[in-house]
Amino acid sequence: MRQKINMNKDWWFIHEKIELSQVKQGQGELVNLPHTWNAVDGHDGNGSYDRGCYWYVKTFQKPVQPAFEGKIFIEILAAGQQAAVYVNGQKVTYHEGGYSTFRADITGYCKEGENQIAIACSNEMKDSVYPQSADFTFYGGLYRGVNLVCVPETHFSLTHYGDEGIHVTTEEMSWGGAKAHVVSHIAGAGEDYTVLYSIRDADGKEVAGGTRPSTEPDIDLYLPEVIHWDIANPYQYTLTALLQRRNETYDEVTVRFGVRTFSCHPERGFVLNGVEIPLRGVSRHQDKLYQGNALTREDHRRDAELIQEIGANTVRLAHYQHAREFYEECDERGFVVWAEIPFISVMNQDPEAHENCIRQLKELIYQNDNHPSICFWGISNEILIGGISEKLVENHRELNALAKKIDPTRLTTIAHVTMTPTEGPMHGITDVESYNHYFGWYGGKMEDNGPWMDRYHKAHPELCIGLSEYGCEGIITYHSDHPACKDYSEEYQALYHEYMAKMLADRPWIWSSHVWNMFDFGCAARDEGGVAGRNNKGLVTMDRKVKKDSFFIYKAYWNPEPMVHICGRRYAKRAGEETEVRVYTNQPWVTLFLNGEKVGDCKAADHVAVYRIALKPGMNFLVAEAGAVRDSISLEKVEKEPDIYVLPEVNERAEGVANWFQEVGELDLQAPMEYPEGYYNIRCTVEEISHSEEAMEVVAKAIKLLTNMTVKPGEGMWDMMKNMSLEGMKDMIGSMMPEGFLESINAKLIKIKKES
Repeated sequence: MRQKINMNKDWWFIHEKIELSQVKQGQGELVNLPHTWNAVDGHDGNGSYDRGCYWYVKTFQKPVQPAFEGKIFIEILAAGQQAAVYVNGQKVTYHEGGYSTFRADITGYCKEGENQIAIACSNEMKDSVYPQSADFTFYGGLYRGVNLVCVPETHFSLTHYGDEGIHVTTEEMSWGGAKAHVVSHIAGAGEDYTVLYSIRDADGKEVAGGTRPSTEPDIDLYLPEVIHWDIANPYQYTLTALLQRRNETYDEVTVRFGVRTFSCHPERGFVLNGVEIPLRGVSRHQDKLYQGNALTREDHRRDAELIQEIGANTVRLAHYQHAREFYEECDERGFVVWAEIPFISVMNQDPEAHENCIRQLKELIYQNDNHPSICFWGISNEILIGGISEKLVENHRELNALAKKIDPTRLTTIAHVTMTPTEGPMHGITDVESYNHYFGWYGGKMEDNGPWMDRYHKAHPELCIGLSEYGCEGIITYHSDHPACKDYSEEYQALYHEYMAKMLADRPWIWSSHVWNMFDFGCAARDEGGVAGRNNKGLVTMDRKVKKDSFFIYKAYWNPEPMVHICGRRYAKRAGEETEVRVYTNQPWVTLFLNGEKVGDCKAADHVAVYRIALKPGMNFLVAEAGAVRDSISLEKVEKEPDIYVLPEVNERAEGVANWFQEVGELDLQAPMEYPEGYYNIRCTVEEISHSEEAMEVVAKAIKLLTNMTVKPGEGMWDMMKNMSLEGMKDMIGSMMPEGFLESINAKLIKIKKES
């Protein structure tokens, strides 16, 4: 019988780039898996992180085999981003791609007694491996764990793209019930072996069964009565497959699956089991403060609990394959999942890179196609940041066709960057589409989001359109009674999401929406809002300790459990004659009390009740009642609010823009722009401009003034921005540009001669 041996304890981590011949047991630091060497520097704000090739070394005793001859496999649940595996000094396998499971047969490399395994793990940049460039940290390490798997010579295959060797798809029958189509991969199949299948319901009762020869193991099993997997009732069945030889079971595999139907319609949105259910939820990255992506099962469970608390019914698992444990949490909690590969931001022209894309898509689908929660396979994200080409479009068509061939039961999707033209060859490739829009943060006003979606829907009534990313930074140190875009305050983030939650509730035809992001996450290249090394758009802090106010507006919209939440508890010291208090609830009315006295009753319009109150000097106590639920906070009336409430760059940026225009002088900024040959201009890419120190200084200063983001060649977000032009950026950050600002940049650049 199959035996799985956990190998997570006592690895020697050698934090040096050395040759195999120099690797010895006892070197370096003794660690347990999961482990990443970027647990701190992946998001500590130092501007970079360690991207190298390092070693994990462990000794093990050759497992004692049962009476029959068998095989020993090593199973690596994920290794970021490339890994070479050696047993007793001999290379066993090499894998490219940092997010999927891979295995190798090490039987012939093992000897009796003690053996050594050494894994060279690398998160170095490699042209043939995705992701190439993205707005998150590419953590290195064995961050999901390692097992030994012992099986007999004949067994359910362990080498078919890292899957379990069993795949189940379901189809409802016209006369009732459902068919479960089972595909099995068996290594060493022979006439002496048969496969016994059994399906049990959630109570453990057998509801279907069948037998096949191991040489033709596929089978259709019939479920006479079906309970659907649904968001409200995520019901699952269990399939057990026994590989039998005469009266003895040689191998056994168990998988869970669900029966459900789903589709998307341009007007009806997402339809699950015949019921229209707009998908409203969040995106998630798989890292945590000072753990990086080395998460435990309990970490995954806690993330799922928080997503369930907010009331989300969908999760976009960005931007790569996530841990099996989290897909299982989604299965059990009724989250509809968008799963995707790390084909993101920039396409590498190297043909081997496209082969890597194909491999990662196959691994994603084959390893996860039994999960009923997954309804969508995503083939790329914001890929036009790196520009468009015929080859890029062709590659997308090939990836989409591959996904449909492997798994015709699910829908394919894509996340367009906001600058993707609404007409063009990138549309109509996948079954459904979504856009990543940050109107109200990187450009435009928050109120632009609804009209944009309306215009697109009207122009393309044949397409199912979603909103795959939207959000803004919320840093819980910064506060304002007059919040504004780019002040990074918790209050502005909350106002932004108030608008977005209502906008989405009013448009059920938007088939899905995913807040960017559920949790703050690591991006070592970032330096924005005074918190470097992280993306702070999360509804929850990276350590999972604080739910920002924006968390609770979605809880009010999505979670029916009675709740009330007073915003601004971290805006604890307030000055002025009056201050605003906002209360979120899913109840119709709110009653507010200040220091024991009733302030008034307020109807919660769109789940928000708003009060203007006058605090007394010193401490004040606020209580909000909504039906049977209450919340309270304490506020202090002060003469002057703490300086820490305002990010210094907010005022500096306003002054900087004013000074910028003064530097331009009397230039007519309304005149048509010119682009003289041989000189820089706003149509040049940032990489072209970087060839001139003088021109780059102009562009870097302009971008810093507009976005508070630092752009330097080879640092930070360079790989994502180098192929963009200032003119092209207008679609992303246009409304942040004061009138005439783009013209003023061009006026400065056309005075600088291009470097030869």
